[in-house]
Amino acid sequence: MKNLDALMIFSRVAEMASFTRAAESLGTQKGRVSAVIRELEQEIGVALLHRTTRSVQLTEDGRLFYSRARDLLAEAEELKHLFAGQDTLLRGKLRVDMPTELARSMVVPALPQLLTKHPELELELSSTDRRVDLVQEGFDCVIRLGPVFDETLIARKLGKLRMVNVASPVYLRRYGVPQSIDDLINQGHQMVHYTRLFGSRLSGWEYPEGEGYSSLPLPGTMQVNSVQTYHEAGLAGIGLIQAGHWALKHHIERGSLVEILPHLRPSPLTVSLVVAHRRNLSHRVRAFTGWIETVIAPWLDR
Repeated sequence: MKNLDALMIFSRVAEMASFTRAAESLGTQKGRVSAVIRELEQEIGVALLHRTTRSVQLTEDGRLFYSRARDLLAEAEELKHLFAGQDTLLRGKLRVDMPTELARSMVVPALPQLLTKHPELELELSSTDRRVDLVQEGFDCVIRLGPVFDETLIARKLGKLRMVNVASPVYLRRYGVPQSIDDLINQGHQMVHYTRLFGSRLSGWEYPEGEGYSSLPLPGTMQVNSVQTYHEAGLAGIGLIQAGHWALKHHIERGSLVEILPHLRPSPLTVSLVVAHRRNLSHRVRAFTGWIETVIAPWLDR
């Protein structure tokens, strides 16, 4: 093979199952990606991909080749930066996803320092409450809140974020300030329901019980699928909400939200940094993950 570019292009197509998406993520033309793959297949003498009008899939030979190519690319990246220190400039594109509120309140305010230090870094920051497909959508790394169920991904737990129960002063004047779980029922309290998928089972009001947590099915007149809308509904006095202290801290300090039941906070959210392959981390990914861990560390309970 002439160089490692062909391996890198093939690996991106294999991971994204698409010539078009691979080309977009690499900043090149689809025609060039197709030509490189054809030349690679001719050079090694086997078909690496099944191509249809709707999808691109690895052949059996392609799966074996991809496994070895991924390791070779990782070794090449490590070799390239073998003598690179912490101050080495980061170059190229880095695609990251994280929850919207975490990006807004913690990460974006700290980004000028990173981008000033590394002016040639091209950061693509996706912030969404949707759980993206790290491999299919071409992300280098993502930050996840809550459990990571996909065993094909490598997740490193960074710590936990404190959750709080809050309501607006207007709401509390109308319903009263609850002091116990029984008060939530007896005083007729309502909550705003947050759900990723409308029509799914609502989680209810979470509270500690014994060595674990239980859920109280409180009524509510509103369901939302956006964290920002959830917070705004609480601020508007529509109902009680349970959310991250880091996101609501300034509202609590200003008095536009009041913490209630501090002795009955919901379970903290685990924060994990997730990548697709442990050995296929570029210098950009390693450096960025180290930086972001430092940025969010003050907000975490270990």
